[in-house]
Amino acid sequence: MMNTAPADLLWYKAPAEDWNDALALGNGRIGAMVFGQPLYERICLNEDSLWSGGPRKRNNASAQENLDRVRDLLSEERIPEAEAIVNDAFCGTPVNQRHYMPLCDLNIIHYAETECGYKARSLDLRTAVCRTEYEIGGCGFVREAFVSEPDQVAVIRITAEEKGKISLRMKLDGRDDYFDDNTPKGDSILFYGAEGGEDGIGFAAMLKAVPEGGELRTYGSFLECSGADALTVIVAAQTSFRCSNPRDRVRFDAETAAAKSYGELLDAHIRDYKEYYNRCRITLPDDSEGASSLPTDERLARVREGGRDSKLTELYFNFGRYLLIASSREGTLPANLQGIWNKDMWPAWGCKFTVNINTEMNYWGAEICGLPELHTPLFDHIERMRENGRETARVMYGCKGFCCHHNTDIWGDTAPQDLWMPATQWPMGAAWLCLHLWEHYRFTQDVDFLSEKFGTLCEAARFFVDFLTEDSKGRLVTSPSVSPENTYITASGTKGSLCQGPSMDSQIIYELFTAVIEASDILGGREEEYAGLLRSMRAKLPKPEIGKYGQIKEWAEDYDEAEPGHRHISQLFALYPADMITFRGTPELAAAAKATLERRLAHGGGHTGWSRAWIINHWARLREGEKVSENIRALLSHSTSNNLFDMHPPFQIDGNFGGSAGIAEALLQSQGGVIDLLPALPAEWGEGSFEGLRARGGAVVSAEWKDGKIVRAEVSAVSNRRYTVAFGTKAAVTSDGEAVPVTYDEKTGLTVFEASAGKRYIMTPAE
Repeated sequence: MMNTAPADLLWYKAPAEDWNDALALGNGRIGAMVFGQPLYERICLNEDSLWSGGPRKRNNASAQENLDRVRDLLSEERIPEAEAIVNDAFCGTPVNQRHYMPLCDLNIIHYAETECGYKARSLDLRTAVCRTEYEIGGCGFVREAFVSEPDQVAVIRITAEEKGKISLRMKLDGRDDYFDDNTPKGDSILFYGAEGGEDGIGFAAMLKAVPEGGELRTYGSFLECSGADALTVIVAAQTSFRCSNPRDRVRFDAETAAAKSYGELLDAHIRDYKEYYNRCRITLPDDSEGASSLPTDERLARVREGGRDSKLTELYFNFGRYLLIASSREGTLPANLQGIWNKDMWPAWGCKFTVNINTEMNYWGAEICGLPELHTPLFDHIERMRENGRETARVMYGCKGFCCHHNTDIWGDTAPQDLWMPATQWPMGAAWLCLHLWEHYRFTQDVDFLSEKFGTLCEAARFFVDFLTEDSKGRLVTSPSVSPENTYITASGTKGSLCQGPSMDSQIIYELFTAVIEASDILGGREEEYAGLLRSMRAKLPKPEIGKYGQIKEWAEDYDEAEPGHRHISQLFALYPADMITFRGTPELAAAAKATLERRLAHGGGHTGWSRAWIINHWARLREGEKVSENIRALLSHSTSNNLFDMHPPFQIDGNFGGSAGIAEALLQSQGGVIDLLPALPAEWGEGSFEGLRARGGAVVSAEWKDGKIVRAEVSAVSNRRYTVAFGTKAAVTSDGEAVPVTYDEKTGLTVFEASAGKRYIMTPAE
């Protein structure tokens, strides 16, 4: 089974008995969870646009007429009265958005009366192919599966060591009675239905069987294959979200793929996938005392017992990149709360896009790991939200611009979701999402993209021009809002969530205004007058402040938390993903950020996977390598399933993406105009390398190190610019074998050199 490097392979000695142990495949749109069962295989299928119903208007028209009253009550600290009004007059009507749903199950059932032997199952991250090896009656079988982006189908291939040994049944089922038909005809099964009434989403899947030898016939709801030498099973899936007739489209997709050989399908899939996966790489030392060759579940068990395994961290990083490639491709929807993999008709939290951190966390690694195209589904969804967000801003608040609350769905719904005060009334979702547009520019230096999205940034900021209100100190604050998803205690002992001016809101708005101001300059003074207005308003926003525990204050007032160990650490948005708090630039605030983390962790924080992942990124920004390592071990020990899925619990994919981003952040940072090499390197990663990580300013960066010190780095420039690099010591720089002039600051340890687009610059320790 060990036919590849341990940092690219998930493998197991037994099949999955539970969905959370199955192995995930995907092409951005179609998802599959493969159990690897020998006799009765179950492959759970998803299509990213199969949701529970059609679009609807949910904005509460009562909100605007009650807005001033709520603001007055909050100013007077009459919190329960304000929350009672908001609970009724600001909630969505109806309360809930649409939710994500599974497509169906593919069942493959062998005829077997003899003993079955099991060898192994695996997921090769180099090829995105899942493989199951087993024996029936002494004959060896191999089942391979992948989901092809080029051919837009799932493909399953079954082979045997002896000719004529493949006899099995297969069907599409698994939605209880929430479908219309799955009757087989000829060599195919067409599975179809619809969700949510006349405006809902129609769906279809087609299974097409291509045997080599033997016979194929229909039998009840099954296709039955007897005596074949090999069998290829193709499954296509579509919905009316993208095409007018999903049934005709899946037939076309399946038949087009079936006209190709298995080798052609596999080769096209691997070529496409590797173009993304091979862009970056990290290599960490093998400190596991030989355990890195063990099955993945056994390696996790060793880490839970206190064992070291840096190669497992490397595997986790690679798996995060794999999941993004598998769940977010150009033209698909963004990765939702579970990527694209969901088994439940009524999933936890609707398996929607939760935009008070979770959706954003899904894309934290996209740019630094060199996968900017995979960021585009999020950008497309922001545009899908704009018209709805304009209506929400106008109807609920009497504001221009556009806004979104803490969730959105397939239709870009922007009205409040749920009836839960700690989260529901938070109008910052669109603002945070739009910062991803700015980050994409900062990494790629794509001025055309910035020009295209400048209007979106401006419109998101425009909402706050109208929505912000002055507090008693003359500061511009949001009201009403919450600090997701926390509850505070006032000096009088009153508990509340609704507030004015939570710290995270001010930080997000500061970053959004800054993005518009700087983008205006980059685009030659575009909307210069508007940028000037935002500059004057930005000066009146609350800045991060230090509270009574030495922590960064979470609210405008220095309230206590009802849960000091709360999973959200919203006040540290300024540290990560923003860069308002930096180790070099704001040392006092950085120390307060450290105190904030220590206080949260001392009270049980980090108990959900995504929260632990955020903490890893925070420690990396604070240059605390040992804390990075400690929290990676905690993530693997307490919040990771045997298939490496992140567990909230239940499964949420954000922890996988956030954890991978945190590992990269420990090796390379680029906030504040500095390319920082190995800023938070744990001691146990004393020797290693990375290739192809990306830095803001449009640089592709690689580095090698020994004994914790860099021996060589490479910076490839995508534009003409000056680079400032924290190399760790004085560095010599060459390009094309010629020395490059540098300046070195002994005090800061920073090396500065001029770079030209398209050229590579080699950095080594100066003599």
